[in-house]
Amino acid sequence: MTTSPLVSVVIPTYNHAHFLRSSLGSVVNQTFGDWEVVVVNNYSTDDTESVVQSFNDERITLVNFLNHGVIAAGRNEGIRLSRGEFVAFLDSDDEWQPEKLEKCIHALRAGADLVCHAERWVGGDRPERVVQYGPAEKSSWRGLLLDQNRVSTSATVVRRSCLERAGLFDESAEFITAEDYEMWMKLARLGCTFQFLPDVLGEYRRHEGNASGSILRHLAAEQAVVQKHLALDDTISRWQRRARLAKCLYTAGRGFQASGKRLKAASMLARAAVGNPLHLRTYAALGLLLVPGRHS
Repeated sequence: MTTSPLVSVVIPTYNHAHFLRSSLGSVVNQTFGDWEVVVVNNYSTDDTESVVQSFNDERITLVNFLNHGVIAAGRNEGIRLSRGEFVAFLDSDDEWQPEKLEKCIHALRAGADLVCHAERWVGGDRPERVVQYGPAEKSSWRGLLLDQNRVSTSATVVRRSCLERAGLFDESAEFITAEDYEMWMKLARLGCTFQFLPDVLGEYRRHEGNASGSILRHLAAEQAVVQKHLALDDTISRWQRRARLAKCLYTAGRGFQASGKRLKAASMLARAAVGNPLHLRTYAALGLLLVPGRHS
């Protein structure tokens, strides 16, 4: 009888063969070796299949799965086909440091249900920067709901039993690009324990494809997730609801600002200020728009 691996790594992909080789290589090079990889390929038209085959590693499996543009469906398929006690997520354009799984498994064995580590954001025309997630004390269900997402998918390893209790990722079309945020809130609401590691154990790759449409699409998805969870608690005040939805607008405004779309940024930030006139960062962001050449 084949022994199940301790960790299952789920990698959804579509036409990312040029990145996938590095992503898979970063798993193969882990100091912790008790893993399997399920590559969920959305019928890519590039050489994704040959890239996977080139590793010649029986721990790596590729499955072709049509997700119809819903990445949550691909992740769920990977979870269902995998066998590990813990599930790690890795987007096919991101990478891990060699000790990532070893350090995360240590924290999970110590009692955490979800572990998320820091990442280095690379790529694009902006400087590299280290992003810390969490902290745990602000990652309760209400904390995630009323503030913001504090977890990164490619930096996360979670107990399978928690994912199953949560009903896996929500595949609703209205949540596309924010389905991970919705999952973390479901896990927090179930009482799952989050732990955040300060170690930089992965790289998140930024793409220059952050067009207006993608920012607006994510805004709509984040608003839909927030509205769903706000409806679960009638003790949240009207002002708290208004402030949280204004923060969605603020985030979109900052996205436009970082992309150099000053007029769109100004419009979004102005709407955020109307929604929550007490959020001082909104005025700071608006002020930066008045400085030539400053986007962030």
